[in-house]
Amino acid sequence: MRAVAVTEFKGEPSLVDLPTPEPGPGEVLVHLSAAGINPVDALIADGMYDGTMPHTFPLVLGVDGAGTVEALGAGVTHFAVGDRVFGRLIHPPIGHGTYAEYTAGPEDQLAMVPDAVTDAQAAALPVAGMTALEMVDRLGRGDLTGRTVLIVGATGGVGSFATQLAASRGAAVIVTAKPDAASRMRQLGASEIIDHTAGSVAEQVEAAHPEGVYALIDVVSDASGFAELTELVQDGGVAHSTIGSADADALDARGITGGNFLAAGGLEPLDRLAAAVRDGGLQVSIDEEVTLADAPAALARNRAGGARGKTVIVM
Repeated sequence: MRAVAVTEFKGEPSLVDLPTPEPGPGEVLVHLSAAGINPVDALIADGMYDGTMPHTFPLVLGVDGAGTVEALGAGVTHFAVGDRVFGRLIHPPIGHGTYAEYTAGPEDQLAMVPDAVTDAQAAALPVAGMTALEMVDRLGRGDLTGRTVLIVGATGGVGSFATQLAASRGAAVIVTAKPDAASRMRQLGASEIIDHTAGSVAEQVEAAHPEGVYALIDVVSDASGFAELTELVQDGGVAHSTIGSADADALDARGITGGNFLAAGGLEPLDRLAAAVRDGGLQVSIDEEVTLADAPAALARNRAGGARGKTVIVM
């Protein structure tokens, strides 16, 4: 099979030919038709789990994928050959990723794809969608009417999903975006756009909202930038960083919950996301579809930042 892999940590991803994997006990072999590109893919290639989880090389990249069940390992009970499935597949040993024509993974990391959802849409959902969903859940599972939520880095996968999910619960959503992305972000539910290229985001938000905001979701700022934006959050509010920029002690001192966020995952959020796409309540913003051969270049662009929606590899 064709796959995109690295032969060592920090190595250059390339298209290679590898044997098709065999599903082990409790595993499902998936013939992939689409894979989502996420920033974590590059981090895994750089060795983020080195020393904490075993790896195998060549290390096939990717954790998000969708496709059709090709074969079942011993003991699999939830799926049949021919089922359309998707999921966030990350399991030891790391290296059996989704930038490939086939992957084998645990059945408890996969969910069914509804008929009305395409494989490309499903492959774009797991990491970004679950991160956004779980963060918005922590703002309050119920009605967020009267709450103001600031989303920094809103045009990418996580931000696009978080914008829609927070707005659907009644929140007034402020997002950062360049002017040429403003129309799209308003369509996704943003009530106010802050042009982060026009000056300090914190100063612009403070001028428009001297009372502050209830919550901050930040997917791009470093520690100092996140600390500055956290000053906008009302005491007792919520502030999340997805890239480890939060100072837990500083947040605790003001009664702000949240901190450095990592999605727990699981089948329940996958099913909720797929149902929302099926029912029209959640749009999947796919910025670019690329071939497997073009995946290394697309991953490099993703690493550089500035994404508008998701990049999906179509096999």
